[in-house]
Formats: sequence, structure tokens, C-alpha cells
Amino acid sequence: MSTEINEENISEEQTILNENEESVAEPLTELETVQAQLASLEDKYARVHADFDNIKKRLEREKYQALEYSNEKFAKDLIPVVDSLSMAIGATASEADADMLLEKLKEGVELTMKQLLSVLEKHGVTPVDESEPFNPDVHNAVQKVDSDAHESGDIVNTFQKGFRYKERTLRDAMVVIAN
Repeated sequence: MSTEINEENISEEQTILNENEESVAEPLTELETVQAQLASLEDKYARVHADFDNIKKRLEREKYQALEYSNEKFAKDLIPVVDSLSMAIGATASEADADMLLEKLKEGVELTMKQLLSVLEKHGVTPVDESEPFNPDVHNAVQKVDSDAHESGDIVNTFQKGFRYKERTLRDAMVVIAN
């Protein structure tokens, strides 16, 4: 009888051990699964982080490049003006009557000035209107004169044109105002 009990005990212990091994085996596979998922997520994170850094660097490079070449269109639009001035200089070498040459040169310079003002206006640079009333934000009064034809504070004469870039003043107009 004691052998039966021992055998029974042994078989019960064996069953308990087998159950324990199965329950230990399950958590180990679960642990391994979680570790594999963690490694996969860490790898994905590293890749996404590297992609983000690459995009950030590329955008930074593109920003600096855009700033560096921001005046390219403006420069391209000025090239015809340079060509017109070169032709005017070249025209002075011709064997023509001095009065006729001077008249043609004046006409060419006037056309070149119109061309230049057109390019500037196309890019938002406009001259300060000489007919507008005195405004200390865009006019610099360099002299006051007595004038019967103008009221006090009116602009009598403009020494130097002023220019605006959109709404900002690039250069004040130098003006003479009535006393």
C-alpha cells in the first residue's frame, strides 16, 4: 500500500510539475513576444526619428536656398535695362551729328528710365507721389522757402525722389516746403 501511495504521489507530483512547466512556458513565450514587439517598435521609432531629422535638414537647406535666390526674378527683370544702357553707351561711338545724337541719346535714356521704373513697380517698388501733401513719414524737408503760390507746409520742389517697397519707405523724398 505504501508503494501505491508513493506511486500515486509521484504521479500527482509529475502532473503538477507538468502543469507548472506549461504555465512557466506560456509566460516565457508571452515575454518573448512582448520583447519582440518592443524591439520592433524601437526600430520603427528609430526609423521615423531618422526620417524626421532628414526632412528637417532638407527643409532647412531649401529655406536657405530660397532666401539666397529670392532676388533672382528681380535680377532677371533688370537685365533688359542693362542692355538698354549698354546700347545707349554704344550709340555715342557713332559718327552722327552731335545734336541728333544728343536727341537720340536723351530719348533712349528716357525709355530706359521708363523700363526701369516698370521693372521696379512690377516688384513692388514705387516712387513717392510728388503731388501728395507733405508727410514726414515719406518726405524729408531739407529747406523752407517763402512762396505766394503755395500754402504753408505744401511741397514746392522735389530735390530727390523717394521710393516705397509695398508699404515701407525705402528712401524719403527730399523736398522743399513752403514757409
